[in-house]
Amino acid sequence: MLETERLILRPLTGADFDDFAAMLVPEVTGGLAEPVGDSPDDAWRSLASYIGHHEIRGFSHWAVIEKDTGRFAGHAGPWQPHGFPGLGIGWCLAREHWGKGYATEAAQAALAYCFSALDADDVISVILPGNHRSIAVAERIGHTHLHDTEYRGRTVHIYGQKRSVNEEAAP
Repeated sequence: MLETERLILRPLTGADFDDFAAMLVPEVTGGLAEPVGDSPDDAWRSLASYIGHHEIRGFSHWAVIEKDTGRFAGHAGPWQPHGFPGLGIGWCLAREHWGKGYATEAAQAALAYCFSALDADDVISVILPGNHRSIAVAERIGHTHLHDTEYRGRTVHIYGQKRSVNEEAAP
């Protein structure tokens, strides 16, 4: 479990299903680079893939929980399923939590986790070209646009960054 100023980032579990499913409305799912539908069956498969990813890789997206209220706000964290173009971080928040800075806060924690706990040299984010909110989050955490590529049948932007010189020198 990780904590930020306003968030608790903890492993996703089956108990998160109702909140996870409620979050997956077309306005949210339409901006995701990992295609996800918005039916309960789609939510189940998506949640199971995050939980399974943790079992296979040892890391995955976390549940994003508001410290003050204990409410489920979304999910975020490291991600590298088979066929993914590198070690990535991603974020997805329920619509009612947009505009609070939670995506940036969770993404910063995920980025730090990748560099420290996973000893990554570089970290990417895969973002759909029209997802201006996620592009802004990526840029706020220090990512730059690296290139475009095809991922799961769609053109996507690859944003990312390398471990900084200061982080390499840290003990």
